[in-house]
Amino acid sequence: MNTRSIGFRLVAWYAGLLIIVFIVLGGMMYTGLKLYLEKSLSQTQTRRAKQIADTLLSTIAQTGQAHVVNEINSWFAPETNDRFIRITDEAGSLLYVSSNPHDGSFAADFVPPQKEKPEKASWRKQELPGNNALLIASVPYRTAHGRWFLVEVGTSLQPVRDVLRRLVAYLVLGLAAMVLVAAGGGYFLVRRALAPVDHISSSAAHITLHNLKERLPVAKSGDELERLSLSLNQMIARLEDAFQQNRRFTADASHELRTPLTIMRGELESIVEGACSPEDIQATAASILDEVQRLARIVEGLFAISRLDAGEAQAECQQFDLAGLATSTAEQMCLLAEDKGIVISSKAPQKVFVHGDRARLKQVVVNLLDNAIKYTPEGGAIRLSVAAAGNQAVMEVEDSGIGIPADAQPHIFERFFRVDAARSRDMGGAGLGLSIVKSICTAHGGRVYFQSSEGKGSRFKVELPLSQLVSN
Repeated sequence: MNTRSIGFRLVAWYAGLLIIVFIVLGGMMYTGLKLYLEKSLSQTQTRRAKQIADTLLSTIAQTGQAHVVNEINSWFAPETNDRFIRITDEAGSLLYVSSNPHDGSFAADFVPPQKEKPEKASWRKQELPGNNALLIASVPYRTAHGRWFLVEVGTSLQPVRDVLRRLVAYLVLGLAAMVLVAAGGGYFLVRRALAPVDHISSSAAHITLHNLKERLPVAKSGDELERLSLSLNQMIARLEDAFQQNRRFTADASHELRTPLTIMRGELESIVEGACSPEDIQATAASILDEVQRLARIVEGLFAISRLDAGEAQAECQQFDLAGLATSTAEQMCLLAEDKGIVISSKAPQKVFVHGDRARLKQVVVNLLDNAIKYTPEGGAIRLSVAAAGNQAVMEVEDSGIGIPADAQPHIFERFFRVDAARSRDMGGAGLGLSIVKSICTAHGGRVYFQSSEGKGSRFKVELPLSQLVSN
């Protein structure tokens, strides 16, 4: 048996708690019964002592000592009833003392006198040789003529001890039975309670990379096990999404790399086979160079994403003015926009300091402006703004372009996703720009989201934490 297992510890705690409760209740029962029996016995002996005093000693002046002795032997018969009776006067002289009882439970001669004269009725336990004990009730009495007597009536405590001994034996037997029942019952209850855990464990053992669609059973109990199952199922769902994204990413990357390689191979084969005239070789070489540049952009994008996923987005962190960075980058992009007659306007009324990798965040500005220029028709407009809002730096890029169809909006930040694949490839895009933007923002503790209406343009908003450093 595994003593470190949850089941064993639960059974041990359950059985241990029941044993402690049983011992406490047994101790209370033993103590209560002992006090009750001793009190009841002392009350009985006190009544007998008062009876002797009230009926015999009250008239001792008229009847004499011999009459008292005869009456005690006749009425109470202490030897026959296994009792102890002793009467002494104020000087300590014996008026009467009983003989040894018939059962031999005690020796009357070994019962010592009471050390102090009691002022009122009391009782005591007197230990005797041979592991015997008496419970003795003492009643002081003064007659009408002023004589003082002490009446002591006692009986053996052995019957009380026998009852208590039997109670202890029953309690020990009950404790042993309770330990067995508690251990067995606890094991049964724990096994039933942990059965869903075993079911979850066996189900989890069968889930592999090839069947991530399966889920763990959920016990509708509303307790920790149900929450555990739900949490594990959510984790499996996230793993499934991650593997699916990884598969799509691998397939998309292979597809994107295969297209330019196929084109380059065909162009080179035509040159090797001599099918191209000297004039066509230069055009073929230019086409191959275009494909090489496309491959370079794809590889650079993949390399950037891999570094971002590895947490290397802030390799060169520093405090800088995001508003100044965005404005200067927009001025550099104006040349590209002018070719299409697009006007880029910037609005950054004050400095907005952030803490991060300046080069990476410049890439965010470049990618957003590049997308806006690509998908904005000639004569359109692009507006760039940077401002501080609360504890966030907010950058917006809004265009009057063609917008994003509603069915494509949920996938806009996916890697290699393009709304119009053929048109995007003609523009030189690989579908990695917005994915890189999102990865950079996430790595800097920010986020990016957008609003778009087809035919009316799009607006992308980037939120980054403001720098906590003191700026000059």
